[in-house]
This record gives sequence, structure tokens and C-alpha cells, in this order.
Amino acid sequence: MSIPLRIPSSILCILAALFVLACDGLCAEPRPEEAPRPWTPPGSVSAEERLAIEKALPEAAPAKPAAKRRLLIFDLNVGYPGHGSILHANLAFAEMGRKTGAYETVVSRDPEVFRPESLKRFDAVCLNNTVGNLFEDRELRRSLMEFIYSGGGLLGLHGTTVAFTRWPGAHEDWPEFGLLLGGRGARHRASDEHVFIRLDDPDHPLNRVFGKQGFDYRDEFFRVHEPYSRDRVRVLFSIDVEKTDLHQGEARGPVFREDNDYALAWVRSHGRGRVFYCTIAHNPRVFADPRMLEFYLGAIQFALGDLPAPTLPSSRLTPAVRAQEAMGWRLILTAYSLHRYTFFEAIEKTAQLGLSYIGGLSFHKVSEEIPKNFEPTLTEAELEKIRWKLDSEGVRLVSYYIHRIPADEAGCRQVFEFGRRMGIETFLSEPLPEALDTIERFCDEYGINVAIHNHGKDASPHSWHPEEVLKLCRGRSRRIGACADLGYWMRSGIDPIEGVRMLGDRLIKIQMHDLDERSPEGRDVPWGTGAGRTEALLREIRRLGLRPVDFGLEYSYNWLESMPEMARCIEFFNRVSLQLAKE
Repeated sequence: MSIPLRIPSSILCILAALFVLACDGLCAEPRPEEAPRPWTPPGSVSAEERLAIEKALPEAAPAKPAAKRRLLIFDLNVGYPGHGSILHANLAFAEMGRKTGAYETVVSRDPEVFRPESLKRFDAVCLNNTVGNLFEDRELRRSLMEFIYSGGGLLGLHGTTVAFTRWPGAHEDWPEFGLLLGGRGARHRASDEHVFIRLDDPDHPLNRVFGKQGFDYRDEFFRVHEPYSRDRVRVLFSIDVEKTDLHQGEARGPVFREDNDYALAWVRSHGRGRVFYCTIAHNPRVFADPRMLEFYLGAIQFALGDLPAPTLPSSRLTPAVRAQEAMGWRLILTAYSLHRYTFFEAIEKTAQLGLSYIGGLSFHKVSEEIPKNFEPTLTEAELEKIRWKLDSEGVRLVSYYIHRIPADEAGCRQVFEFGRRMGIETFLSEPLPEALDTIERFCDEYGINVAIHNHGKDASPHSWHPEEVLKLCRGRSRRIGACADLGYWMRSGIDPIEGVRMLGDRLIKIQMHDLDERSPEGRDVPWGTGAGRTEALLREIRRLGLRPVDFGLEYSYNWLESMPEMARCIEFFNRVSLQLAKE
């Protein structure tokens, strides 16, 4: 026999009200009829905690700012009450910038700060423990993504791995943000879990504060999941699984990875953008730890663009690549080598060759899906597909050949805007001399180089010889210089070593070739096997202390079957790099 449960109407009213309030707190967005309610971070910073933070602040920044820098800290949480460390991090970062003079800080919880006209005031964005779906506006999301891709910085602290998810439950709402950041998820154990930390990259500039020694620490350590991969990020440090009890305390979610890889901090590139993430930011005491503040100061300066730090993914760090990083050299594949394929196929083949960089080409068909040339007139949607294709293959577009950059203001700006949106560092071009005044102005405005390319004397009367390029560059910005195409030099009777000596620090970029003979009929052969004295050339570049932005692998022979020959060129470059780095 059942007895009906009778609850007084007054209690029912209270329960109903509590249920509504609870649901309100869990909603990712306010109801349409409501105005957005302001969000205030939980807790406060006591006088004692403030004093501890101030005592822990570094005395000086590791790098001198190249310009006045501004850091935007965004700390909004949606559907989540927020971490107690948010205000401590805000205070520590603001005071650290003020004390060292490295940057100034603006704190905001208003999504409108991500409008393009607002973001352009900043050099980097710090997402401070931002849990939940911060904003759904597609234009704001595109603005943030483009800001980073075109050269801005992003720092993510702890809860940022579940930013732009519907909370509770961290239901994905913007997969591209996870790709940008490098990892997703918030699985963890206790908030004071004791782990031993291994420095995966002890010589990395951001890790120098730790003196090449691993350390133990207590905090709440997230175990991230896809899209995290060492093929995508440069891991700074991770849990030392040989020294850490991985079974201590209660697990919040599936905390074990099959690969036993628990990265805690990493960096990566997204176009020209600099991305940093660290999970050590849950507890307020982190921001009164002198060593962690020094680590974070380096990370901030990296994101702002003042502290150079390598970002190549961990899985690609061969001894040869590390040697090239130490010398400031990098090898890229020029798309002209594969222009008989689509640009998307060239990206794939670049990754197959183990290279991380590619140079684009204006007359290259993009893909079967986008049957157009890779030109500045492509739509934003088409450019976005290209950016994600590059990112999916772990390849960066760093240079781009366009035969003529227009001399008129509108045409020139269109090219440089395209370069900004695609994260291009250097244009290769053969501009008319009368266009250089306009081009120079845009080079400095956009921070993009123009390397003047050479063909033969008839095709390139203003740039075929190093002396002609030097005439064009005289008195101009250092962002204008030479792209030395060694194949055309040798076919024109110019010795590559002498040409490099003539150009000196006006040498921005090299298109590497080795020919079977130094004559107009010379054809490409694997580096080091022809008449180009390639090893001697590399040694001379090293001796002169020149650091071109890149060495372009351009193989202009046997077009559809050249992968083995290009692989031999890469092996040669790697071998010589290792030798030179040791000398």
C-alpha cells in the first residue's frame, strides 16, 4: 500500500525557486529576455596575499621590449563559478608588467573587446581560467582567430582548455579553438595533487628559470585530450610518470592516457601567432611563487613578441633541426617545386618530407575543392580553409611569391592585408622601382618583408644581379632586401658565394639550387652533387653571420617525380647543419 507524499505548498514554492536559480547558474547563456548579468570573479586578494605576490615579483624582464606592449587579460566564466586564483593572477600579471616595464595590462570581461578595432590595440591576449562558452558571435570568434594568426599572442591558463564549451559538461562548441590552443579537457585529481615534473625541453628559453632541473609541485593538473599531440605542440614540461604516483587521490573523469603522456605546459605557432598554455594556475599560491612568476613573465614576453622562442612540435625535433634552431636557420619547401600539383597536395608533400614550412605561390591552384589560384582575391571562407589545411598538416606558410606588388595604394594594401590574414612573413616579388616607396611604407606598417627576387637578365632587368638589388634597397627600410635565386645566378654567370658576400645583411631569403653545370642550360641536381659548391656556400653564410629568414628548397626538374631528389637535398642540409653547429 502506498501513501501519497504530501508536501506543503510553501515548501514546493521554495524548491521551485531553488531549482530555477540552480538552472540559471548552469546555463551557458542568459535567457533571451534577460540582459547579460555582470560576472565577478570569486573571492578576493587579501592584504597578506597581495604582499606575498609583490614580494615574489621578478626584478627584471628576460627581454627588452621592442615597443610599448599591451596585454589584454580576459577572465570571464560562463556557467561556472570561477577559479579562486583569477584575481591573484590578474594582480600578479599587472604588477609584473608595471614593475619590469615589460608591458601594461588591461582586464576585461566584455566580449566586445574582441572586435577587430579593439584587439588591434593589444599585442597578446591572456585567457585567465576562462571556463564555459565565452561568446558565440561568429564575428568575434573570427576576429580572435585572425588576431592570433596574423601575429598576435595567446596565453591560456588552466581552465582555458574548456573555454568555448557549454558548461557543465564541457560540451564542445568551437573545435577550432581547441586546435588553436593545442589541447582540450579538464580531467584531474585533487586540487593539491603532488607530481614530479620533467623538463621535456630543458634548454628552451621559457624553461631557463628551472635551471635544467625537473621539480616537484602541488596544484590541480589537467590531463588534456585531443587535439593534443606532440605532432602539434612543443611540450615544455610534463608529469614525470616514473616518479609520480598516478593513482593518488580521487579521479575527476578518465585521467589515464594510453600513451602515458601528460603535458602540463607547451607552446605552438598558429600562423605568425604565438600560443602558450600552462595548467599550473588553479591555486592562488601559484601566483606568489617567485619561480612560477618568472616562468610566466617569460611566457608573457614570448606571447607579446619580445622573447624569441622556438615552437616547432616536439615530434619534429631531430638533432639536425635543433642545430638549425641554434643557428637561426630554417629550411622551407617552395611551392614552385610542386606547382604541377595543387597547393593542398604540396602542403601534404611538405609534411611527408618532414618539413614544417612552405612558401606559397600566386599562380598555384589551391585544391580540387577550390579550383582557383592562390591569390589575394580569394574569399575569407576560402582563406580559412587554407589556414586549417596548413594547420592540420603541421605546416606553416611563411613566404609567398607574387610577381608584381601593385604601386597604387589600394592594390598594395590588398596584398598586404592578404599577407596579414595568411600569417605571411615575407613576400617574394619583382616590383617595379616606382612601386617601392608605397611598398616600403606597407612593409613597415604590416611588419612583412619584401625580398626582391631575380630571374635572368632579360626577365629581371632591375634585380638579376646583386648590385642591381642593392641599388633598389639603398636608403630603404631593412624589411626590403634580396631573395637570391641561386639557380638563376649560376645560369647568369654569378658565383653564389660572391653574390652572398655582395648582398651582406640585405640578404633576406635564399632560393637554394645546385646545378649540374654553371651555364644557361644548367639543371637542378641534389644539393652537394653539382657545380654550385653548396657546402662552401653554407659555410660562408655561417662565417659571415648572416641569418636569412629561410633557405628555400626549390627543385625545378623532374617535376612529378622529384620527391626522392628533394629528400636528398634535405639530408644534405641536415648533415651540413649538424657539422656547422658543432664548429
